[in-house]
Amino acid sequence: MAIRVTVADDQAVVRAGIAAILDAEPDLCVVGQAADGDTAVELALSSRPDVALMDIRMPGIGGLAATARITERSPATRVLVLTTFDLDEYLFAALRAGAAGFLLKDAEPERVIDAVRVIHGGAALLDPAVTRRLIDRCADAPGPLDTARLDRLTPRETEVLWQVARGLSNSEIAAVLGVSPPTVKDHVSVLLGKLGVRDRVQATIAAYETGLIRSGTR
Repeated sequence: MAIRVTVADDQAVVRAGIAAILDAEPDLCVVGQAADGDTAVELALSSRPDVALMDIRMPGIGGLAATARITERSPATRVLVLTTFDLDEYLFAALRAGAAGFLLKDAEPERVIDAVRVIHGGAALLDPAVTRRLIDRCADAPGPLDTARLDRLTPRETEVLWQVARGLSNSEIAAVLGVSPPTVKDHVSVLLGKLGVRDRVQATIAAYETGLIRSGTR
């Protein structure tokens, strides 16, 4: 069954372009489009998409408020924020609102497509440009390293965690490591469990907390 997607963006050309890119994929189906935050919420509640792509600056309640309402009232719908604005305040507000992903609009079409699939699969995904800043924010208030958590991982799982922390998608990690995307997906699922975290965002933070990133060993 195809992944059902809605697209919300106040710019008609951008909205139509994103919808066309997604609809061209055999496993994705765009079931509606919205030009403002209020319509985006109504659309999500009426069509119950698997993934809702959400711009931030839109008329009405805006993308952040729309994201919060969708995740509260339709928890099965995963929200991917897709924005031009590379601002920390938007990133953290989107995550607090319940967004499962945050990408910048200059991302390659393939990354957006893969992000929809990753998010639909239950994982979270951040643009590499903001992943680094998320880690830096953690570094502003460092705590004691929890290396015992890292010891639970196999060498391959540790390598996958490193790539996740870099912001790479499953397909990109597969290309780097020379394995299949389903194999990477399995590794990610296992390492999330071993680390006791919910998604890729928390795994990225754990990579810092365990000392993997600042250890300088890679």
